[in-house]
Amino acid sequence: MSRLSTRLIISRTQLHNPFGCSKRQESTALHFYQNKQLEIYASKEPKPLTLRQLIFFGRSMDEERLVKSANYVRTELPVRIAHRLRDLQKLPYIVVTQEGIAKVYELYWSAFEKFRKYPPITNIKENDAFCEFLAGLLDEHATVIPNLSLGMSLSSLYLAPDDLDSFMRRMLVSRISRRVLAQHHIALSEIYAGKHKPWDSSEPNVGIITTGLNLKSSIEKCANLLRHQSFETEDIDGNAEIPVEVQIEGDAEMKFSYIREHLEYIVFELLKNSIRATRSKHVGSTKLPPIIATIAAGDNAIGMRITDQGGGLLTLQNSVQNPADLFSFSHIRNSARMEHSRLLSLRTASSYHRGIWATVNEQVENWKRLPDPEKEDGVERHVRMGIGLPMSNIFATYFGGSLELKSLDGYGTDAYVRLPKLGTNLEAVNF
Repeated sequence: MSRLSTRLIISRTQLHNPFGCSKRQESTALHFYQNKQLEIYASKEPKPLTLRQLIFFGRSMDEERLVKSANYVRTELPVRIAHRLRDLQKLPYIVVTQEGIAKVYELYWSAFEKFRKYPPITNIKENDAFCEFLAGLLDEHATVIPNLSLGMSLSSLYLAPDDLDSFMRRMLVSRISRRVLAQHHIALSEIYAGKHKPWDSSEPNVGIITTGLNLKSSIEKCANLLRHQSFETEDIDGNAEIPVEVQIEGDAEMKFSYIREHLEYIVFELLKNSIRATRSKHVGSTKLPPIIATIAAGDNAIGMRITDQGGGLLTLQNSVQNPADLFSFSHIRNSARMEHSRLLSLRTASSYHRGIWATVNEQVENWKRLPDPEKEDGVERHVRMGIGLPMSNIFATYFGGSLELKSLDGYGTDAYVRLPKLGTNLEAVNF
């Protein structure tokens, strides 16, 4: 790397840490490009797993298997982080200096160094300490999604849409994969230690995977949470208290193995958007048309269709030309990315230690939390940041599924979700 490049990186550090010591600046300059350890880890291929492998390995847990699981996580996560660090290093300089991106880089670099230096786990006591270490990192990285989303929204002016979306997909899929491995290992460790029992749940599970997940029950749960929830300006419209019923059709008894947190996030976001659109389309109505959720089970996949009469995506979302653009992080494909309110919400979320985990429980807790009078309306509760649909798409495709939106302008929208049924698809961590 040239001296000029080094000076640029040092300048970047000074910009974000003007009072930092020279040692810190020099360290950042060196580890940003010139680091042999990073090159070693980035040259390794990740070892993705399937849901079936995670279930099979976690069913009969003993100390030996638990220690083996811990060391797999310990050695696999720094490889996956190293690839993302290399992705960040390949960004144009003007993107690297955007608000939020430098913070994500520092978090990833810190995690990479901690994992690289973490000693092998040899017994249960050491595994307990490793689980505490993992949980701490998960909390520390809670601000990654808002920081990354903010930085890339601001960078949308400088990156081609395909390049930006490809980068964000790699970053978010990798983030999900690392959290799955960490949370699954923590859950297995807690079950082994007797801190909670999988059979206490109404549905069987292994670690974070529900092995008898009933899709109908998940749809009903999300519908009940959303039934009387108001969104943005609906209180002004006067129909926020009118519930939008969700009718479920199809294979109501179907069960399969999946990560409940991922599935319910997808369902929750799709229903939330349908309810919002239905209320906006039928302002003044005393009864709103229902949303229809249809479940179908094929030989290899589970299908779900959510149909509403909310006027269609393109009718309400004049910021996009194609429904798939709602999954994009580029302002060229989705001009709402540069809206002041969305950027403000992302900036606010990125400044809070709780960050964004992209879960249903998190959103429900935010609704219960009283707004901060010093914050602008809605910002405190992470309203309309434009993360829900892109994250739902990432969750759906993580194990080889899909999410598609079909809009009949003037009438409504159909959302089609397909998820693998057999659990044999590898994680989509394509580097």
